[in-house]
Amino acid sequence: MAIQAVSGNPTGKIGVADAPPVELALSRSKLYLLLSWGFLYPEEEEFYNYLQEGEFVEDGLSAIETLEKSLEATKATDKVRDLVAPMKKFLDQIADWEQENFKTWEFSDLQDEHRRVFSNVISLDAPPYETLFGNEHVFQQSHTMGDIAGYYKAFGLELAEVVHERLDHLSVEMEFLHFLAYKESYALCHDGEEKLQIVVDAEKKFVRDHIGRWAPLFADMASKKAQRGFFMLLCELCKAYLKFECAYLGVTPQPYKETDYKPATFTPPEGAVFECGAQDLGNELSVLLDEVGGRSQMENGENEGGGESGGTAGHA
Repeated sequence: MAIQAVSGNPTGKIGVADAPPVELALSRSKLYLLLSWGFLYPEEEEFYNYLQEGEFVEDGLSAIETLEKSLEATKATDKVRDLVAPMKKFLDQIADWEQENFKTWEFSDLQDEHRRVFSNVISLDAPPYETLFGNEHVFQQSHTMGDIAGYYKAFGLELAEVVHERLDHLSVEMEFLHFLAYKESYALCHDGEEKLQIVVDAEKKFVRDHIGRWAPLFADMASKKAQRGFFMLLCELCKAYLKFECAYLGVTPQPYKETDYKPATFTPPEGAVFECGAQDLGNELSVLLDEVGGRSQMENGENEGGGESGGTAGHA
């Protein structure tokens, strides 16, 4: 792990000779970002073109190649390194799918397929929203949403209005982890060990307590619903990557089961309207919180102790 690579360094900073930990964090960041883009509803043709031109797979394979080299250089365990191969397999399968389908597919076909698998509203089969898992009551949903918002707030992130999604959407949570992994790479080069530890701790806690608990079940449900095509392969890639991340970070989430999925009882907290999404500004994250709903949830998170990363994390 990257944090272990700098142990014993008085400043906590690394030099050029210690580049593998930085490259490792950057490759993880990129893979999170690719998944974030993939799960977001394609409102514009940009992502369609990105797929059609083969750049999604190219960037993914490049990140995995760097990941493999960095894991070897940092002497990661065989258990962790063995979890990389499945990710490459699914990216290769996506490449095969692209080669076959983009002979006939148009942008509207990608949108239709996204709606078929995930729906652009809350789907009863495979909803990409964390609060629909393991939260039987409105109070529990509100607490979970507040905890998520607390993490975003702690790192100075805001949600924009460019893409209309809730802050517990899988794409937004993936992009938050993209941001944290990128911030880890920056901390390795420029910050001391204390600030680096804050970022790594936030990664571990968010994977353990949030995305690692619900996203594997969601991806499994969505993959079964899709049965074929890009989004089925994306879900399988997601499951493989999260399995790798849990092993790499050394965390063991308590996964939800299908019986923990509670779609019928979901009701947004009174007065809150969640509109959120994510956009990439060249390896920097701009994740968005709705002016009213987001702020109310952040206040809930503070009052109820949400957001484990807490105040000092915002300085990392």
